[in-house]
Amino acid sequence: MQSTSPHYRAALAIARTLREAGHQAYFAGGCVRDLLLGLEPKDYDVATSATPDQIVALFPRTLTVGAHFGVVLVCESVDGADIATEVATFRSDGAYSDGRRPDTVRYTTDPREDVLRRDFTINGMLLDPIAYEATGDLASSVLDYVDGRGDLRRGVVRAIGDPKLRYAEDKLRLLRAVRFAARLNFHLEVEGIRCKAAEITQVSAERIRDELTRILTEGGAARGFELLYQLGLLARVLPEVVRLRGVAQTPQFHPEGDVWVHTMLLLEKLPAGASATLAWGALLHDIGKPATYQPPNPAIPGDRIRFNGHVEVGVRIAEDILARLRFSNDDTAQILALIKNHMRFGDILEMKQSTLKRFLRLPRFDEHLELHRLDASSAHGDLTLYNFARAQYEAEPAPDLRPVPLLTGDDLIAAGYKPSPQFKPMLALAEDAQLEGAVTTREQALALVESHFPAPREWSNHLPQE
Repeated sequence: MQSTSPHYRAALAIARTLREAGHQAYFAGGCVRDLLLGLEPKDYDVATSATPDQIVALFPRTLTVGAHFGVVLVCESVDGADIATEVATFRSDGAYSDGRRPDTVRYTTDPREDVLRRDFTINGMLLDPIAYEATGDLASSVLDYVDGRGDLRRGVVRAIGDPKLRYAEDKLRLLRAVRFAARLNFHLEVEGIRCKAAEITQVSAERIRDELTRILTEGGAARGFELLYQLGLLARVLPEVVRLRGVAQTPQFHPEGDVWVHTMLLLEKLPAGASATLAWGALLHDIGKPATYQPPNPAIPGDRIRFNGHVEVGVRIAEDILARLRFSNDDTAQILALIKNHMRFGDILEMKQSTLKRFLRLPRFDEHLELHRLDASSAHGDLTLYNFARAQYEAEPAPDLRPVPLLTGDDLIAAGYKPSPQFKPMLALAEDAQLEGAVTTREQALALVESHFPAPREWSNHLPQE
């Protein structure tokens, strides 16, 4: 059954226009793979015999995003929404001297030539959308020069042609191969990968970051990271994560095993579609443990393994990783916050109301909550603290977590206090009492501050004289 998605209809309209103008036009790549797997593609790419100039002449709204490689974005309106579809000219590629993109391309009218320069057989199929619309028969509408359908049936990720050449051309394919194998739970043909693993560092940090994020968030994250380790890729892109292996933990709290095993269990529980920040928080939450590992002291009966300061050390290590991979400031702040606060759930039953409310109002607290659930369920399995925190979070209306302050700096100045660094603890005292419900008016808050700090006149007399 044909898709009714706006992206499908936009791509179909483009293919029809190209065909009517005398050009070949097919759906290409991942969208064909997903349709054969019974999945709804996120987007559709079109491959055509038309040159970029011919494509631009046929469509009123275009953007030549990759003119050197024959790629044009064509914008079509579907149901009032503008859909951008990538339209690429059939081509064969020259040498890849930078290990990422071809130095030269040659346009062709032969779709087979275009397929043979692509990455994996399961991504190398073409679909004739006009025939598919006419017959409704997906299988008979597919052009398959590389046995992609056979590899889909067998559940195999395999490079097209010589794997060593394919991976030498574009080093990012080393990570993409792992991603597809993990996401689809397919067997990965590893020939050509191990021998090229050291060359993954030729790829830009941003592209490595994005591919690792896809491995973490598209499903199969644990298998993906096991493959990265086995193939020697993880040691090149995230050596800090490799160091989690073999770091023992106290069986009382972590019966599942060492820090690597624990982290992989978290990744195993990450659902497809998880946010990038939650996924990276799960991967890095215990990244400080190898550096802080302390074995039991044999001189102390019943002593256990300890990781004193692992949160603080982990934050510093994660800062280095996130900077190296060029994460945005916003994503960095959230991932570091997840690492910094993941152990605070252990104190949640003893927290004062003011402390608890400040904890619950952390930005995107739902991610903190989910990380704790993953953490606990991948260790001792006790979700008591998670259930308590979730109940408190869901029960607290947002205004109660962030009430309008009863007291401000202007109020302190009006009461006779001179601006000073002391304002911060004075206002914090008032806010704590407000969150606890101990004060409910400005007058009560000011009286509380005056009872803990010298009266304005006395206090101003103690200020340093200029």
